[in-house]
Amino acid sequence: QVQLVESGGGLVQAGGSLRLSCAVSGRTFSTYGMGWFRQAPGKEREFVAAISWSGGSTAYADSVKGRFSISRDNARNTVYLQMNSLKAEDTGVYYCAGDRTSWGRRRTYDYNDWGQGTQVTVSS
Repeated sequence: QVQLVESGGGLVQAGGSLRLSCAVSGRTFSTYGMGWFRQAPGKEREFVAAISWSGGSTAYADSVKGRFSISRDNARNTVYLQMNSLKAEDTGVYYCAGDRTSWGRRRTYDYNDWGQGTQVTVSS
C-alpha cells in the first residue's frame, strides 16, 4: 500500500519561508515522478512544482518560479518543497503526489497517488 505523508506546513508571515516534506512508502520511490499541488479555499487544486525520478529535472508554475524549489532525496524516500518569499496568495492546503508513468505533468488526474495535505497559511 502506497502512502504519502506531508509535513512542515504552518502559519508564516508574508516574506517568510517554509519547507514542506513528503515521505513516501510502499513503492520504489526512485520510479516515481513527484509533484506538489495546492488548493486554496473555494478554488481548484493547482500545480505548483514537479521533479523527475533522478531529481535532475524540475518544473514550476509561473506563480512560484524563482521563489519555490523542489528537491528529492531518493535514499530517504522524501520530496521537499522549499518556499521562500511567501505571499498571502500562497495560502492553501499543499499536497504531494506521485506519478507512476511520467514526470512534470501538471494535471491532477495524471497523478496516481496523493498525500492527505498540509495547511500553509501566509499572513499579510
